[in-house]
Amino acid sequence: MQPENADCLFCGLVRDGDHVNATEGFVAIRDIVPQAPTHLLVLPERHVDTFRQIGEFSAEESKRMLEFVAETASKAGLEDYRVKVAVGPSAGQTVFHLHWHVLGGWTP
Repeated sequence: MQPENADCLFCGLVRDGDHVNATEGFVAIRDIVPQAPTHLLVLPERHVDTFRQIGEFSAEESKRMLEFVAETASKAGLEDYRVKVAVGPSAGQTVFHLHWHVLGGWTP
């Protein structure tokens, strides 16, 4: 893993993007092509290509990631929401910087 990849779109957004939530190690931004009324992306600050590399995170860091995903959804006012991660191109991953989609805001 590397701290930043100069060619990575999401590394640039981690550094200079409009963050809707942030904590040490993680940021959340709005998806520019939303697939739900609320569609946020949660990114680790350091560059990690895919979820396949999750084993490189410490147990504490993995726990903080999941807590940050939940905190981000709560701060966005979402009570019910979906969390999605794509792993690899055939699963729909188009940007190779680990990220979670937080989708919600649908009316029942």
